[in-house]
Amino acid sequence: MHHGQLITYNIMKKLIMKTKYIWLLAVLLGFTACNSDDDSTSTEEVILPPLTAGEVDFSNYVAVGASFTAGFSDGALFIATQNNSFPNILSMQFAMLGDGSFSQPLMNDNIGGLLFNGVQMPDGSFGPRLYFNGSGPAVLPATPTTEAYNVLGGTFNNVGVPGAKSFHLGIEGYGFANPYFGRMASNPMASMIGDAVSQNPTFFTLSEIGGNDVLSYATSGGTGVDQTGNYNPATYGNNDITDPVVFGVSFNASVDALIANGAKGVVTNVPYIASLPHFTTVPYNPIPLNAGTAAQLNAGYAQYNGGLTLALSYNLIDADEFAYRSIEFEASENNSMVLIDEDLTDLSALGIPSYRQSTSLDLFVLPLASLIPQGYGTQIPLADKWALTPEEQQNITIATDAYNATIEAVANANGLALVDFKGILIQASTVGVTSGDFILTTDLVTGGLVSLDGIHLTSRGYAVMANEMMSAIDATYGSNFVASGNLVDCGDYPTNYSPTLQ
Repeated sequence: MHHGQLITYNIMKKLIMKTKYIWLLAVLLGFTACNSDDDSTSTEEVILPPLTAGEVDFSNYVAVGASFTAGFSDGALFIATQNNSFPNILSMQFAMLGDGSFSQPLMNDNIGGLLFNGVQMPDGSFGPRLYFNGSGPAVLPATPTTEAYNVLGGTFNNVGVPGAKSFHLGIEGYGFANPYFGRMASNPMASMIGDAVSQNPTFFTLSEIGGNDVLSYATSGGTGVDQTGNYNPATYGNNDITDPVVFGVSFNASVDALIANGAKGVVTNVPYIASLPHFTTVPYNPIPLNAGTAAQLNAGYAQYNGGLTLALSYNLIDADEFAYRSIEFEASENNSMVLIDEDLTDLSALGIPSYRQSTSLDLFVLPLASLIPQGYGTQIPLADKWALTPEEQQNITIATDAYNATIEAVANANGLALVDFKGILIQASTVGVTSGDFILTTDLVTGGLVSLDGIHLTSRGYAVMANEMMSAIDATYGSNFVASGNLVDCGDYPTNYSPTLQ
């Protein structure tokens, strides 16, 4: 018997023993009867309105974008996540309105990765997907079976191409530079936007354009160049940040081409990618040291610290920079790492390298995690490619804000639905995003939103993205995916895949 039931029973027993309060017992019994009715398992059926399309014709849906559009996850593109890509999820909801089919350039397997004339790339790029091995992400021990040079031909509703930057969308012959597009292009000289427009879409999504314009800069630790002010993308390196004007011209041209025949659509803004777990999982102070090891390391950096003292005496650096650059380890579980920072005062003429120890303002790329036990960050100062300094993070933020201003202006000017992907990711990285019975965060492995590569979404994350798009479509075009109960249940989509899925 529950505590509350026991109290009620004792009260009723006393009342029964005192007949002068028999009328109160009747009242209590009346309340009990009412409570029993309230606790009944019978529920009134909720009748939802039928699904309606509002102002949109969903009969020919075409998705244009990069890796998120393609369904890239766990470091690779493979069939399972292609089938769970947000465009494919959307297409199944659109199909409930009696609209057309949705074709995708499927890979050959669930291994992921590409072969080039039967050979894997020696640098590990285009390799198999990752899986969780019980302690962390690991590369699937299998060989891809998808040949990059086997052209599928035709056109596909999903024109999502991993690696595509904003100015790549209109390049004819882009398939020669990007094998993901090469295997799906309608002809060797096709462009992404050309293949999309040739299908005369009635509805489109143009998603995550701008992400790759800063992503490779970030994943390379800022080794590229911020090309702001350079309007010629033909001169850009792969790891460079795209000039916002170049982005704006490219984005406007893509939207103009897609809406030329009256198509309606959804666009998304660009998240702050530095908040993804690829950059937030490795802490700035992960080095445990005992007193003896700390002393040995300090002895190794004694000459460097002495050089800083000399530079200070010559007024080549001030006291603040001297303190900022000095290296000192201690007996602690949380020592900072030594890194090379090109934004420090150049003292190379004195033979003094640009070393300092990491702070909480620095970010580190995920692959560094496996190298720290090998002496990276202690005996081996971290090269530029392993860290994003505050200055490099600022370059990314400024460019992202400029891209997003353009995206919002173009969406408003053309009456397009806009999904605030930036806001969603900020929420996920702080308090979490609620979807159905789940609270999704950006924590690696356990968060549920971001896949094992720390950048791309899980299938559950793509389901959340599809729901956000349907909500935006409702708000802009008068459809009722939300009100009719036709958002997808993100719990129906997995967060990771077993290595046996091949």
